[in-house]
Amino acid sequence: MAYKDLQDFINHLREKKLLDEIEIEVDSDLEITEIADRVSKKYGHALFFKNVKNSEYPVLINSLGTYERMNYGLEVEDLDDIAATILDFMDVTNYITTINKVKSIPKLARVFPKKVKNAPCQEVIEEADLSKLPILKCWPKDGGRYITLPLVFTVDPETNQQNVGMYRLQVYDKNTTGMHWHLHKDGREIYEKYRKLGVKMPVSVALGCDPAIIYAATAPLPKMIDEMIFAGFLRKSPVELVKSITNDIYVPANAEFILEGYVDLDEKRLEGPFGNHTGYYSLEDMYPVFHIEKITRKKSPVYSTTIVGKPPMEDCYLGKATQRIFLPLIKVQCPEIIDINSPIEGVFHNCVIVSIKKAYPKHAHKIMNSLWELGQMMYTKMIIVVDENIDPKDISTVAWKVFNNIDPSRDLVISEGPLDALDHASNTAFYGSRLGIDATKKWPSEGHTRHWPDDIEMSDEIKKMVDKRWSEYGIKET
Repeated sequence: MAYKDLQDFINHLREKKLLDEIEIEVDSDLEITEIADRVSKKYGHALFFKNVKNSEYPVLINSLGTYERMNYGLEVEDLDDIAATILDFMDVTNYITTINKVKSIPKLARVFPKKVKNAPCQEVIEEADLSKLPILKCWPKDGGRYITLPLVFTVDPETNQQNVGMYRLQVYDKNTTGMHWHLHKDGREIYEKYRKLGVKMPVSVALGCDPAIIYAATAPLPKMIDEMIFAGFLRKSPVELVKSITNDIYVPANAEFILEGYVDLDEKRLEGPFGNHTGYYSLEDMYPVFHIEKITRKKSPVYSTTIVGKPPMEDCYLGKATQRIFLPLIKVQCPEIIDINSPIEGVFHNCVIVSIKKAYPKHAHKIMNSLWELGQMMYTKMIIVVDENIDPKDISTVAWKVFNNIDPSRDLVISEGPLDALDHASNTAFYGSRLGIDATKKWPSEGHTRHWPDDIEMSDEIKKMVDKRWSEYGIKET
């Protein structure tokens, strides 16, 4: 069954002994970060701080900070289980073609959000005062305290479709924050539409939802797919939504807190620096300002947050979930792809390793260019292509192939294109060069005139014989 809310998930973590509960008083100013960072680096448990200085609310952090808890949060044995069914869900033609209409309506109805009139997230309605929340200052050089796990709900004024994204909020005072909309993000696109219309932009922000809703806010969905429908698909149960008190935006009914307000179209303030998921501080810049008019909450809410920095961190597992869940969609457009791996050290966009079933000369080059044309894959700084018998998750073998299989003048491809706004290595913002590495076995038709040696491998017959007799050798396992 789907988790009712964040606190239901916390109870399940507690039952599974995957939650460490801290009783002593801790400070949201740097101390929680240092504790959580040490636990993340050791692949430790979720952390529940019951006594946070200057706040009556407990703090949950690192709740999805391992593969085990990420799987547990999305209620699967393995993230690939979701990938196995996602193509059927994402096939929008099933919902709009006449021949499949009758068949598809019940399927869609099972995951379509359910609107309710009364909701736990509105048990208490208060004037905005962010000083009451245990909002973290994460790193010493941060520009201030940051809300790091916000679900930012907006409405496209042209289509009336809701959008949900996760954009950090730097706290300026008790009722204003920054709104960190990058150039390429949907929230920024919607913001620009309001600017053209010249009307104030309503915004509602949910804090503390069940894992499926949190993940859906980060997922790279096509614009026509509502994130709350996708969350319903993940949780196999509709998300309950309630209308905000001060605007017409519908928010998760079982969220812990809701921040309701607006973004003034012509107002910008300096936002940053911020210790980011790259492991470096992102620089300060001018961003829109979010004005909070009301805060609604449960009677006894939990403040859910996260930290980002040098990997591994909790956000890495959200990124890995996207890689596994959306692999089938990539395979639809590039069916020769066998598997993909984005190493955690690449912090999402900096490296992708791809294994392919090579069918023609320079096939690896075709794959590189195809991937750079796919949505957020355009930000990928380095694409490494290996043959189908190489597991992209086996970094040692991939490195062996790269170090031994390439001739720089033939096998390196440099392409120019868009880069992530957080890329600090490029000479220009948002744009720069990207590297493709063809580490596949080279064919004569690719201009390789010398003999290409075979890999050293033992025969299957001897492998099976040694497997069978392994216990007889008396070799101690380490």
